[in-house]
Amino acid sequence: MRTPDSTTATGGPDRRTVLVLPLAVGAALAVGSAAPAQALTRPGADEPAPRLETVATFDGAMPTGVTVSRSGRIFVNFPRWGDDVPFTVAEIRDGKAVAYPDRETNEPDTTEPGRHFLGVQSVVIDAAERLWVVDTGRVEWADAPHGGPKLVAIDLTTDKVVRTIVLPPSVAGPRSFINDVRFDLVRGYAYLTDATPDGPNGLIVVHLASGESWRRLNDHPSTRPVPGFVPTVEGRPMLNRPDAASSGTPINIGSDGIALSPDGEWLYYCPLSSRNLYAVRTRDLTRSHEGQVRVRDLGVKGMSDGLETDRAGRLYAGDIERNAIVRRDTDGTYRTLVRDDRLVWPDTFSIGYDRNLYVVANQLNRQAAYNGGTDLRRKPYVLYRLPIGSGPARR
Repeated sequence: MRTPDSTTATGGPDRRTVLVLPLAVGAALAVGSAAPAQALTRPGADEPAPRLETVATFDGAMPTGVTVSRSGRIFVNFPRWGDDVPFTVAEIRDGKAVAYPDRETNEPDTTEPGRHFLGVQSVVIDAAERLWVVDTGRVEWADAPHGGPKLVAIDLTTDKVVRTIVLPPSVAGPRSFINDVRFDLVRGYAYLTDATPDGPNGLIVVHLASGESWRRLNDHPSTRPVPGFVPTVEGRPMLNRPDAASSGTPINIGSDGIALSPDGEWLYYCPLSSRNLYAVRTRDLTRSHEGQVRVRDLGVKGMSDGLETDRAGRLYAGDIERNAIVRRDTDGTYRTLVRDDRLVWPDTFSIGYDRNLYVVANQLNRQAAYNGGTDLRRKPYVLYRLPIGSGPARR
């Protein structure tokens, strides 16, 4: 396994291994498909392995995202990928998922895409206690209509929509798949990943005051899937295999997980079809002109869907191939926090003010599209949490 770059006390990478790369497509960066990260360390004797605790179960549609408010309210989302999804955003109340903010907003009405949630991929609460909804605008992989890809803010004190930022087609086109978001209210920016299997992949920056948005690292090797990447999940190669006659093709999903350092200086991201973690200074992304971006390859962390950072500057990621959750400490070392057979596809992460890490295990790899047309998922899907001793790094 490669030795990751070390970090500063704020959790950001140091300056020792720097790849100065242009934003243009084709910039050189080693992103080869390394072997699964089997050598990650386990907690030491002074740090016992945390235990998973079940928070909620889901007997209907498959969830992907989760976020937790300061007061402990929990929100989840259900993408419209083919399941029966009566509502795509929900709040957990008394252990049950309830449409949020209401049923009408959750109707997938493509004639008024700016007023309705079409296919939500992620939900995130910012430092001002607003719930932001990441709407791909895509229903069952159909092209997104104009006005479909958007960020929607809901005031948690009134449970009302207070802001909608529509991403223009030049930033998120009909085949884009905006996946996750992080906010820096101090500097006034939001950062998103575009994970579309159709390409191009990249990062999206939104200036919150004006609503203006632009792409960075567009189709850059660090945001693209590793060519020919084939992970081993639950002991089997995972491939696109929609029917029994198919021999399978690699799953090409680009920039997916995203996290922000507590000081807002560094943005972390990873393609799903990869095992490596990357970081870039946010100041390189927020410039009004395209120039060179210093991308840092932080080494092998394992195949991960979601990322998150805590207040201490530590970064959390899934290790899907090992049914595990790993942590990158501020000295740059990776360690396995927990490994549990119940963690079948740990997806999105959220850190609560109760100092717990929340994660959805949604069995994504068992979908019919990857198993010759046979759906192997076994309900319920589960939302877990585990103690980590630190709160969220919201700005």
